[in-house]
Amino acid sequence: MRSTNSLAAGVLHAAVLDGMGHDLLSGLTAAVALAACRNARRNGADLPGLVHTIDEAMVRWFPDRFATGVFLRLDLASGTLHWSNCGHPPPLLIRGQEVVPEAFDTPPEPPLGLAQLVDVGRTVHSASPEPGDRVLTFTDGIIEAKGTGHEMFGLNRFADFVIRRATAAGEAAPEALRRLIHAVLDSQDSVLTDDATIMMIEWQPPVPLHPHPGRP
Repeated sequence: MRSTNSLAAGVLHAAVLDGMGHDLLSGLTAAVALAACRNARRNGADLPGLVHTIDEAMVRWFPDRFATGVFLRLDLASGTLHWSNCGHPPPLLIRGQEVVPEAFDTPPEPPLGLAQLVDVGRTVHSASPEPGDRVLTFTDGIIEAKGTGHEMFGLNRFADFVIRRATAAGEAAPEALRRLIHAVLDSQDSVLTDDATIMMIEWQPPVPLHPHPGRP
């Protein structure tokens, strides 16, 4: 799995990638996808162009492999969020102390490297988060993690932990994320059997340069 984020011209670019399988080729697959992602972003590609570049790189270098991925672009000034989901678990939108149901649920699209083979176009979706909203992205290794009792961590337990034990306690995003990571590790006795990546983004409107009334 791979994750990346960068800030340029007031726009946050973020992505989480997960390569097929659990072997060395899985890591190489994700690395190629990540390299293509960064190259497209640095060349100024829009979101559809970025995903298309990754699809092409996957077909060229690993035609018998694939990766899933979710790509986010957040305008920090307006809060406008654009995203594309390529066969990846949909992110969670956390508002206040609740998960907004189906906020990122979209029609399924094939993983990276398969779209051109099945001749399916990519779709970019948009949303307008409210101040304080958090977007939580993750790989399936999080919700499919199994403990000693062979019980999956599960999406419901995942969301419940984020809301009731972290967000509801008023914890900052980094601390909420740290607690969540420890909960996943504790459920598996600190032995992960699959790639497990979590990324949390919290949007707050920029602070005005002159917040005091009457100051020019």
